Amino acid sequence: MARRAETIELAVLGLLHEGPMHGYELRKRLNLMLGWGRVLSYGSLYPTLKKMLRGQLIEEAAATLTPVTRRPRIVYQVTEAGHREFERLMSEVGPTAWEDDNFDIRFAFFGRTDMEIRLRVLEGRRTRLQERLDRVQNQLAMTQKEVDRYAAELQRHGVESVEREVRWLSELIQAERSSEAGPPDGATPHQPATTPPTADRQPAGPTADQ
Repeated sequence: MARRAETIELAVLGLLHEGPMHGYELRKRLNLMLGWGRVLSYGSLYPTLKKMLRGQLIEEAAATLTPVTRRPRIVYQVTEAGHREFERLMSEVGPTAWEDDNFDIRFAFFGRTDMEIRLRVLEGRRTRLQERLDRVQNQLAMTQKEVDRYAAELQRHGVESVEREVRWLSELIQAERSSEAGPPDGATPHQPATTPPTADRQPAGPTADQ
């Protein structure tokens, strides 16, 4: 739970960098970032907002009236302390930066980090997934005869999803390095897809995340 709260906090700070937002708009934008498989409830968002208010990372900017109920709707904005905390969080490189939930949020705000940090996070994520993939493929080889075809198909789908993300990460890393070196005169640098292939992300077998 603590790690999820930290992920939501990072996402809120990143979104409020774009401008003040009320809670409903924040929740809607966060759900778009997190994806359909990790819907964020008000019960998860508002405790985080209250904690951030206490920590003076955000503040209440104003209250607007909802068009239907005419009830006041609180608008939040990031503070100077929140700006500094966002920059600190985005500059961190380590295992938490490339785990599933945190990586997606970090990637959404990659445009606000320098190339060295982006490369380290991308390479860390790729290594993490490759280790997971190797482990699961070894397990599949040992248990292939012990599962029915539906369980085997689910495991195969999970492996293919991870393989697809590894390829995508490799393309991003190559593009970052090419950008750093600069393309030859007249050449157009390769542009990989910038949307993480997470729509069908599934665990590659029951022990994929262990």
